[in-house]
Amino acid sequence: MATDDHNSRAITVSTPLSNRVLTTASALLSTKKGLLSVVILAPILVFSFAAPVLAPYDPTATHIIDKFAAPGGEYLLGTDDYGRDLLSRVLYGGRSSIIIGLSSTALGLLFGVPLGIFSGYLGGRFDEVVMRLMDTLFSFPSLLLALLVVTGLGSGLVNTILAIGVVFTPGIARITRSSTLSVINEEYITAAEARGEPLFRIAFREILPNVSSAILVEASIRIGFGILIGTSLSFLGLGTQPPFPDWGYMISSSRSHLHDSIWFMLWPGLALGLTIMGFNLLGDALRDVIDPEGQ
Repeated sequence: MATDDHNSRAITVSTPLSNRVLTTASALLSTKKGLLSVVILAPILVFSFAAPVLAPYDPTATHIIDKFAAPGGEYLLGTDDYGRDLLSRVLYGGRSSIIIGLSSTALGLLFGVPLGIFSGYLGGRFDEVVMRLMDTLFSFPSLLLALLVVTGLGSGLVNTILAIGVVFTPGIARITRSSTLSVINEEYITAAEARGEPLFRIAFREILPNVSSAILVEASIRIGFGILIGTSLSFLGLGTQPPFPDWGYMISSSRSHLHDSIWFMLWPGLALGLTIMGFNLLGDALRDVIDPEGQ
């Protein structure tokens, strides 16, 4: 009887995954927040990742004679203090910032999800040790912890992603553990244990699909937060290194030239704000769709 219960549960969990994705996407687009997030994020993502095709100039090419050019004419968004085309730099900077947000979130999931599942499922001493370690990391402010990691590893794009991934791990682990604790007493887990299924199969075949909703919501919000931390590190000179464009570095460089050109700061700042708002709206909409009772 337990096997029959498990088989019926497996059919509802794993078989209709593509259908569940389509249903969630449809429900997401039917909400105001979800639709607005797509309207904001879709062009930003497309333009950023298509930067090599869409950018009119090399983002690092200087034209000193044209520095601080106003928007319009040859330079659609104007130029910076070295005469570099701001449109090209904003597009390439967006690709860099979004890659940091996506990659650091993926890294946080890679570390945090297994820790949370095993901690919640195994319990005991393992749970105690893991959670105390996560609490220790969680006690540091996010930007401070990222600064400490980057200082130890060195600046650069890859190290920025590693640092933010470390910052995200405790929060993701705690949410995954909490969700795991809510399902470990379900019949399909008991049936899997009775059949003698190995630990990793129970963790990733039985538990993970049933806690993925909470993880998905958390991940969507973390992407925007990762972009913000990444641009903050670049603003401080510890993230993506010049001359390659990054929104944080562009905003930092523009501070001493506000009297020469406001466009230098306006465009990357506007792009950054819209991107973070878009991912936050996406996370809120996903939470409303997946857990309507928690609104």
